[in-house]
Amino acid sequence: MASVFTKIINREIPSKIVYEDDLVIAFHDIDPVAPVHILIVPKKEIPTVNDVTEADELALGRLFTVAARIAREHNIAESGYRLIVNCNKDGGQEVFHVHMHLLGGERIGPIRVRSK
Repeated sequence: MASVFTKIINREIPSKIVYEDDLVIAFHDIDPVAPVHILIVPKKEIPTVNDVTEADELALGRLFTVAARIAREHNIAESGYRLIVNCNKDGGQEVFHVHMHLLGGERIGPIRVRSK
């Protein structure tokens, strides 16, 4: 079954696309947690980071160059932004199609890791 992101890529579900090329697509998150919250997604459906292969390196590297471009276009490159990739349920992954969250537009607090 195709992921919701594949359905966006195939234009089966509408989205507010901010960037697209042959390898990746980027669009606004429908439930943003920051003033700028954009998802950057490889067009190839890769379920989790654990499924990444060497053949995916170009597309996954493109996630970072696109993130930098979008940050500049949204005027958050200088003030800063956060990039997040989650893997599997305990890592917070909700859509099983590898993707990167770009968050910015306000100060984003530190990540708190539970101490043992």
